[in-house]
Amino acid sequence: MPMPLPSTATLPHVRVLELQEGDEALLQRFYERNPLYFEEVNGEPPRPDEAREEIRDLPPEGWSFTAKRLLGYADESGELVAMASLVSDLMAPRVWLVGLFIVATSLHGSPAAREIYAELEHWMQRRGAAWVRLGVVVGNQRAERFWERQGFAEVRRRDGITMGQRLNALRVMVKPLDGGRIADYLELVPRDRPGQA
Repeated sequence: MPMPLPSTATLPHVRVLELQEGDEALLQRFYERNPLYFEEVNGEPPRPDEAREEIRDLPPEGWSFTAKRLLGYADESGELVAMASLVSDLMAPRVWLVGLFIVATSLHGSPAAREIYAELEHWMQRRGAAWVRLGVVVGNQRAERFWERQGFAEVRRRDGITMGQRLNALRVMVKPLDGGRIADYLELVPRDRPGQA
């Protein structure tokens, strides 16, 4: 039986679908209509194979995880207005990764991103997530402010990360969902301790 997808109660005109290989064109159109993330982070527009790579991409070899899910948020016309890439039980049980979360540029400044993420977070928590982890490129101020407002705290920085045409520094950020402490998270995921390679 398939796992139910997050609801969109606060955005009733949006339906959530799990993106599969047959949805490459849909995701690629979304990326091309909303290139801001790629321009800010990679220094270039989305590549022609960006959607295919996202759909097929998995965590690095040797990193344990349970599943990767790619969710699309479609409007009444069937086009995407947001997408999220999630990995469950990454490196430790109950640690979920938000690998990518993009909301259409036309919705920036509206409550849409906050509302979509809040429902997504509740959905992850109902499926066992105790921690949510993500990486934010240093200097991507809109994203840094957004994740800080959602309650994420930086646990470490990683320098020298090649992303497209850019060499970036990455803020690894974590949010406890069940009252845990950052020290508890760092016991579970020693890789994220400050100063780790």
